[in-house]
Amino acid sequence: MSGGKQVLLAEPQSLCAGVRRAIAIIDLALEQHGAPIYVRKEIVHNHYVVREFERRGVRFVDSEQEVPEGAVCVFSAHGVSPQVRQNADARGLDVLDATCPLVAKVHQEARRFARDGRTLLLVGHADHEEVEGTYGHAPDQTVIVETVADAEALDLPPDAPVAYLTQTTLSVDETRDIIAVLRRRFTDLRGPATDDICYASQNRQDGIRAIVDRCDLVLVVGSTNSSNSIRMVEVARRAGGRAELVPDVTHFDPAWLAGVSTVGVSAGASAPEILVAQLLDRLAELGYADTSVERVATEDIVFSPPTRRTGVADVP
Repeated sequence: MSGGKQVLLAEPQSLCAGVRRAIAIIDLALEQHGAPIYVRKEIVHNHYVVREFERRGVRFVDSEQEVPEGAVCVFSAHGVSPQVRQNADARGLDVLDATCPLVAKVHQEARRFARDGRTLLLVGHADHEEVEGTYGHAPDQTVIVETVADAEALDLPPDAPVAYLTQTTLSVDETRDIIAVLRRRFTDLRGPATDDICYASQNRQDGIRAIVDRCDLVLVVGSTNSSNSIRMVEVARRAGGRAELVPDVTHFDPAWLAGVSTVGVSAGASAPEILVAQLLDRLAELGYADTSVERVATEDIVFSPPTRRTGVADVP
């Protein structure tokens, strides 16, 4: 590593196409309807984004049942179960669906495997909103698998017809080990045609892998409830690097820089660019003004928001 103080910025980082679409949908709702707009759960897992929308009159609620009848309600990027949609319909809510298209793909796969009569092994964190939504598409046929130990302990015969799906924001390493156990244990196992881990999570993890060996410290900008950001920190640590999650610059501790020449910086897919810029400015103030970029991929995917109001019946 270089003896001079420097920053190695992994690219791509910060907002992905699904998060940009979700944010644009709330912007569109505010433009068309004005405040208040209700959002079920956090639109994305980032405290800065949520605070900024609250400032503009957006109200975040834990349940669609808390939304006044007939009001505008946005479903978060993490997706919802069919029961939530039915509840919203019963309350006459004017729904805008900000579910990430990649999460919607997992929902479609869950329904397809359930129709085929398979037990669905859903790899993910049980308390995550995305997993809750996917589980709701086939609750009687779904088993959540959080760890390798869970996969080993599944009480199913080796020839049981099963299928697996994964939470989109997990780490590749994490899912690889679990899926390897499933493939060893079950002879009639099906999976998605393409990997469920989203391209943005994959790219950001690859970016961490590309820089970690050249850094004394890796900083990942992202909120403490952001699964994909936490996975990035874990990827760095698993590779033997020092890594810290930085929700925003106020959580950055200059003491971390003791003995550090090269700082790696990246950001989760739900962290706005402004938070990265603020951290880079703070690092520059502390002598780390020399910044170089390590790009592992180019992201040109765009998920367009709806051009009109979208009722529950119209949601894909």
